[in-house]
Amino acid sequence: MPVPPSPARSLGAIAGIVAAATLLSKVFGLVRQQAIAAAFGTGVAFDAFNYAYVVPGFLLILLGGINGPFHSAIVSVLSKQNQKDAAPLVETITTVVGLLLLGLTALIILFANPLISLVAPGLGTTAAGAVTHAIAVQQLQIMAPMALLAGFIGIGFGTLSAADHYWLPSISPLFSSVTVLLGLGGLWMALGQDLLSPEYAAVGGMVLAGSTLVGAVLQWLVQLPPQMKAGYGGFRFRLDWNRPGVREVFKIMAPATFSSGTLQINVYTDLFFASYIPQAAAALGYAGLLAMTPLGILSNVILVPLMPVFSRLAAPENWGDLKQRIRQGLLLSASAMLPTGALIMALNRPIVRLVYERGAFHSESSEIVASLLLAYGLGLFVYLGRDVIVRVFYALGDGTTPFYVSLFNILLNGVLDYVCVKHFGAPGLVFATVGVNLFTLCWLTGILHRRLGGLPLLEWGWAIAGLSGSSAVGAGLAAVLWTGISGSLASDSLGAQILALTVAGAGGLAAFTALALRLRIPEVQLFLSQITRKLKR
Repeated sequence: MPVPPSPARSLGAIAGIVAAATLLSKVFGLVRQQAIAAAFGTGVAFDAFNYAYVVPGFLLILLGGINGPFHSAIVSVLSKQNQKDAAPLVETITTVVGLLLLGLTALIILFANPLISLVAPGLGTTAAGAVTHAIAVQQLQIMAPMALLAGFIGIGFGTLSAADHYWLPSISPLFSSVTVLLGLGGLWMALGQDLLSPEYAAVGGMVLAGSTLVGAVLQWLVQLPPQMKAGYGGFRFRLDWNRPGVREVFKIMAPATFSSGTLQINVYTDLFFASYIPQAAAALGYAGLLAMTPLGILSNVILVPLMPVFSRLAAPENWGDLKQRIRQGLLLSASAMLPTGALIMALNRPIVRLVYERGAFHSESSEIVASLLLAYGLGLFVYLGRDVIVRVFYALGDGTTPFYVSLFNILLNGVLDYVCVKHFGAPGLVFATVGVNLFTLCWLTGILHRRLGGLPLLEWGWAIAGLSGSSAVGAGLAAVLWTGISGSLASDSLGAQILALTVAGAGGLAAFTALALRLRIPEVQLFLSQITRKLKR
């Protein structure tokens, strides 16, 4: 019989566990980024780190992330496997993936210099860029083992999710934040204010890279005990290619990995253009974290519980229920991300000032980061909506279609980057990404519409349009409230900034909620009622 979840939980219970764990992890991630901003600002050390992190960091996201291809493939196959086959299956997959990624780790170390040149060719055009390049090469060599760890972490996430363990996968990224904070704390104790000096950029960069690697090691190690306890094996060499389920995992995993990998190629394309714009890579990192924090929390809350449900409804006789779950995923994504994105756009400048503006992060840094944050806010819903639709294809056992769409998107992203950067500068990098995600969402939804015998797209579209209008009204009110309150306050202190943002944000969300409830969309009413109930507690 298939591996049973221990004990069965409702989608709401799973979402609550994932939300709490992810929120805690994201809070630590934000504190980590604040510490980096105070220590390095948009200077050389963090600018170099963003280029060095491209390969190991994207592998960690690509292979080791929750809802990534490894996680999705493992959950999809283990939910259909017998209990006695689980451990040998997982150990075989771990062995094969480990051998492949060990070779990739060695290649990254050997070819770190040309890799940085490939990622950021613009660094070679100035003397300051050459310094950034040299630091980035050292950082990449330090973080190269994260390529190997990424595979192990992704497999661990999949096995734990299949065993109905959601807390640890959602909270484990916290370890990386903690190790970086400890590393920066030790560096500050050793150097004090000298840490802000340019001559210590290389030292700071090495500590940043090393502490990031240690965090990835811990993220993997904490998974092993519960994985073994759940009966999914441990860190054991095993090659049993003919075991049932092994080829099915790789059948889903391989195209899904390539498909997700093309998204990372798009990020590389963004950094290629960013390398010709001073401070753009660092600014992308800071703005990206602010946008991805709410996105990451709500993405896990929505996608983690829905992925096993999609898989169980993949048979044609269940497609009626599957369509309802797709609707649920899209409208929950819209009700969460449309108002969030609109508020980020309306309050981008005060948000950046409140979170980052201290230490080495000054007002000029705030300006460029705020402009990028505005662009990110525009695309939060299409980012999550695209992920919902992609997961449906994975649940249907089809990783090939998203892969082919993603291949085309590489060309599209390059063209949009060139056009948008030319007209908008650094924010154009994010506008291009939003355009690619919107195109992917529309194309894949159209394919799914034909494959499942029709989806009520017009009905869904009107609901999303209504939520978009409600979000715009809420954002407009938030902007008016912030302008009025901040202008009337005599002080520009941290407390005054928090007060103005809190009132403006709360007013904007209240306006959105009042208008959204009048739309009488069941998913929105459920989503808002659950939030209200939790806040009352």
